[in-house]
Amino acid sequence: MATVILVRHGRTTANATGVLAGRLAGVRLDERGAEQATATGMRLAPVRLAAVVSSPLERCKQTARAIGSHQPQAPTITTDRRLSECDYGEWQGRALKDLAKEPLWKVVQSQPSAVVFPGGESMRAMQDRAVEAVRRHDRLVQKEHGDDAVWVAVSHGDVIKAILADALGTHLDLFQRIQVDPASVSIVRFTEARPYVLGINTTGGDLSWLTPAPSPRKRRRKVGQDAVLGGGAGPAAAGTPS
Repeated sequence: MATVILVRHGRTTANATGVLAGRLAGVRLDERGAEQATATGMRLAPVRLAAVVSSPLERCKQTARAIGSHQPQAPTITTDRRLSECDYGEWQGRALKDLAKEPLWKVVQSQPSAVVFPGGESMRAMQDRAVEAVRRHDRLVQKEHGDDAVWVAVSHGDVIKAILADALGTHLDLFQRIQVDPASVSIVRFTEARPYVLGINTTGGDLSWLTPAPSPRKRRRKVGQDAVLGGGAGPAAAGTPS
């Protein structure tokens, strides 16, 4: 039962100026975004990362490199186009204030599952390919590194919101209720029973608990997949016996 840390890229010049960047080339982190990516990398430094998978767009790769650079043993960074930004088609590169005047904008807000961007993809297709990618990488990480493995997927705001909606069992039409800020960390653990959402849109706090302390026993206690009535005692603190 591996754990995925979903990281949105840091702020870009497009974010700061209210432009829908989409898949435009040359959109990079601005100064603030680079600082955010570094801060996220430092926050994840105590977590042993088995893998880092990134959207192929430059702003995500910059963020992924910042995360990898703070690991004691830098993991290999791979890219997966299924984690790429939604293909906004003709909306790409336009100002958000102008897009808000389009009739389709109201549908994006109220019924995203019905949205197909002109010349682009549907939001449903975006969710399907992103969820498929994350679940596939999670299985591969678990198979290679074990149940306690933790890995990172670096992607985009709407993509991460769609993945979280699926993990929460929430219809895509409600995914606008989820907020995912630049360089934020959200955490999902997939099991055979169900996904467990351990965090959404966090930008601070200790994450060392994601890396379990070495067990003195030859065999680690198997972690159950059932939800604990009453909420349970939470994860063991770093450095304490599990």
